[in-house]
Amino acid sequence: MTNDPSTPAGSPGDDGLPPEIMKIFRDLNGGRDLPPQLVEQLKAMGIADADPAQVAAMTSQIKSMFAPGAQRKGVDVASATATAQEHAESEDHEMGSRETVLAEQAVHVASMWLDQVTDLEAPALTGAALSRAEWIEETMPVWASLVDPVADGLSAAIRDSMTARLGDADAPDLQAMGLPAGMDLSVLRQQLAPFVDTMASTLITGQTAEAVGTLSSDTLTATEVGVPLLTSRVALLPGNVAAFADGPDVSLDEVWLHLAAREAARMRLFTAVPWIGPQILAAVQSYARGIAIDTDAIDAAVRDIDPSDPEALQDALTGGFLNPSPTAAQRQALVQLETRLALVEGWVDHVAARATVQHLPHTSAMTEMIRRRRATGGPAEKTFAGLVGLELRPRRLRDAASLFAALEERVGASGRDGVWAHPDVAPSGADPDDIPGFVERTATGGGSSESADLDAALESILREADEGGKGEGGSATGGSDPDAPPTA
Repeated sequence: MTNDPSTPAGSPGDDGLPPEIMKIFRDLNGGRDLPPQLVEQLKAMGIADADPAQVAAMTSQIKSMFAPGAQRKGVDVASATATAQEHAESEDHEMGSRETVLAEQAVHVASMWLDQVTDLEAPALTGAALSRAEWIEETMPVWASLVDPVADGLSAAIRDSMTARLGDADAPDLQAMGLPAGMDLSVLRQQLAPFVDTMASTLITGQTAEAVGTLSSDTLTATEVGVPLLTSRVALLPGNVAAFADGPDVSLDEVWLHLAAREAARMRLFTAVPWIGPQILAAVQSYARGIAIDTDAIDAAVRDIDPSDPEALQDALTGGFLNPSPTAAQRQALVQLETRLALVEGWVDHVAARATVQHLPHTSAMTEMIRRRRATGGPAEKTFAGLVGLELRPRRLRDAASLFAALEERVGASGRDGVWAHPDVAPSGADPDDIPGFVERTATGGGSSESADLDAALESILREADEGGKGEGGSATGGSDPDAPPTA
């Protein structure tokens, strides 16, 4: 199946395909001629009429997917960042010296107010103003780490669907595709792995970019969602803050100071109590890792995919690929995560209000507005929920804030903040349901309900073991007198 060198460029050869295109596919096949059946399939797909440059680009992409060392898994941070920034670019707010100074001053003043109501310190924190593009760039690595577990599950689901499809009686003949007759599908699955991982990475990267880009237009401060996205700065997004300030009948300066107090309080907690941030991130990753992929959606996408369109699978799954019915374990994990987010936000809510109430006239109104905003979420959070199956909003913020208020009333601000010293004494999922009980246990050194239950269970086990070992003689030494001298 060779082509005559004298054939004019772009003219079909004996095989019915232009020589430039045949050379592309021959190179893709290791320099060997293509099987006649595969040539017929290519012609049926309209390859003969395609632009050789487009075909070359497509095959180059395919070769790169299969090339050793070219395998890509999870979110491509650089690509997701660039795409998300393009999404946010049209309405982005350019940062100038005025915004920078305003952020620094607001955070400085808010930090002084916080010093009066909490012992938690983070003196290295400084104020910063971020554009949407800057927020995307600085937070995308953390978002990617939260989404990566979903990419692993998606890759596995696509591989299963593809190999199952090729094993069907109605699947294309393997020989017609240039593959050995009777090829072991497990071998094919292994060979498909780099291609599928890259395909899943492309899909996840695109959807992560869309979700984070959408979030960038909504978030007021860098860590408003309650996740430690930054580690060294108290950052606000002036463009979004200005849009938010158009709603309430409160001056822009007061809105700035109130939001700065909340963000500074949150960053103090994440910085001064180092176990909280990693625990939240680990909980989100664990939830994402256990997400079930909608195999019916994957199967339909693979079945209907157009091989001539590299973006067909991505388009087919853009509507969602997560199983809408979480397992019992997932629901339990979700409740625990939402409780942890609510406890963090409840502390921030209470402490920020205590810090600003003597200085800002609309503290109560602003606190209530932020509570409702965080409790109901918005389109941006729903976009991210479609990607990870999780809406990052504290459903019990009001109860959590009440818990810390009651705790401060009983044991003071130092005792209130002291519950963050260790996970065993920090409030847990059941404690917002029994605020008086948690306050009493904390005041008497009992810790959280989960910790108390664990201590009680351990004490019971040790008691049973001790009583069982004592035997009839009433001691753990087989009935001998513990005061008797040792025998030879």
